[in-house]
Amino acid sequence: MREIVDRLQSRGAESLTDKELLAVILAESLGDERAVALAEELMAEAGESVQRLVDYDVARLRMLGGLGRMRALRLKAVRECGRRLAAADAEHHDIISSDADVVRIMEPQLADLQHEECWALYLASSGRVLERMRISQGGVQSTVVDCKLIIKRALELLAVQIVLVHNHPSGSAVPSEQDRSLTERVQDAARLFDIRLLDHVIIARGDHYSFRGKGLLG
Repeated sequence: MREIVDRLQSRGAESLTDKELLAVILAESLGDERAVALAEELMAEAGESVQRLVDYDVARLRMLGGLGRMRALRLKAVRECGRRLAAADAEHHDIISSDADVVRIMEPQLADLQHEECWALYLASSGRVLERMRISQGGVQSTVVDCKLIIKRALELLAVQIVLVHNHPSGSAVPSEQDRSLTERVQDAARLFDIRLLDHVIIARGDHYSFRGKGLLG
């Protein structure tokens, strides 16, 4: 453990492997060699995936390798810190020119949710994001969206483009008939005010679907 900590101090966190980083998080002291073995055991259990490991709930984590409640809570706290840092970083990249930009900005906010949320991004003609607004929050499989609310806010902001974004907790980014219907309704409503629905992007963990990318928006 001391060798890992020495390398962390001298060469930075980027020099450590996933298992070594995990060991540092789990260690109770510089001489805690059990932390190294525990990190290896946990990574093996999670298929060598830190992402999968920290996504386990606390009840499951605390049972793995005798991890215990406090260490399990520490891992969940580290996971949330990472999510918040990613979300904060995304706010500095506020120009949208493609669906990849939408995913970069919104994935930290949506990918790990266990319920659906739908957001509207309001854009200037340059693609600069004027505002991000959550327009609905629902259950595991669906959410109800008010088109009038979307257009009203666009007019207040003098936005000329809108991007719809929502998540699929199921893990599949394939749009439902409800998703297709929503896209058509918002597009038709926006056109009445010379506002362009630039895209509707569905985000699932590790995947996304772009209506414009699929040629479904004119």
